[in-house]
Amino acid sequence: MAQEQVEEYLEAIYDIAGTEGAAKTTAIAKCLKVAPASVTEALQNLAEKNLVNYEPYRGASLTGEGKKIAETIKRRHRLLEVFLADVLHINRAKVHDEACRMEHTISEDTENALCRMLNAPARCPHGSPIAPCAKGVGSCSDCDAITGSAVPLPEDIRASAIVPITDLGPQEKGTIAFIRGDCRVVQRLSDLGLTLGTTVSVTRKAPMNGPVEVFVRRTKLAIDHSIAENIFVDASRAGQP
Repeated sequence: MAQEQVEEYLEAIYDIAGTEGAAKTTAIAKCLKVAPASVTEALQNLAEKNLVNYEPYRGASLTGEGKKIAETIKRRHRLLEVFLADVLHINRAKVHDEACRMEHTISEDTENALCRMLNAPARCPHGSPIAPCAKGVGSCSDCDAITGSAVPLPEDIRASAIVPITDLGPQEKGTIAFIRGDCRVVQRLSDLGLTLGTTVSVTRKAPMNGPVEVFVRRTKLAIDHSIAENIFVDASRAGQP
């Protein structure tokens, strides 16, 4: 399979089943507009590459490596949509198809440059969240500082996937691993006690994207949803030193 085809299948499974579920062969065929027999053959090929777990009649789910590739493509797709809509002013009804054609061809360097130029957008033009980069930086200001000094960005050092605080449910907690924003955003959150490595728990989430109430450093804070979705935590390391 060509790499572009591999990525299309992984992205389709990601879209259909999310990160944990399984995608049926018929659903993948409909999404990619191909014959079910072609999907079966492709899934067997992807399973041999250890990118998907495939069981006939049950469907396919992503392995850890498959999920990593799918999330990278999804991030590039949504960054491209922002670039096409906000910088090139292409009709928003057309940016999805344009991004689909471009997402497989850009490099990691281009992805990082797009993110910096666009000021690390949180959402694509259609409202879908844009995941943070996988680099070993604590904030966007760290990324800018490293790039500005011509030092290569550090490799991915995150042990597991991180999620925005807004993805946590009441009483769930995590350790702050990344803050999307410049030095002013980081400083403002730091003044509130929301610093890297700090354990934070969600106590209440208001409906309709209302404020998120969190408990941090023995204090309750109500944070605007648009700010909270830029604070990423590692739930697997909550409470660890």
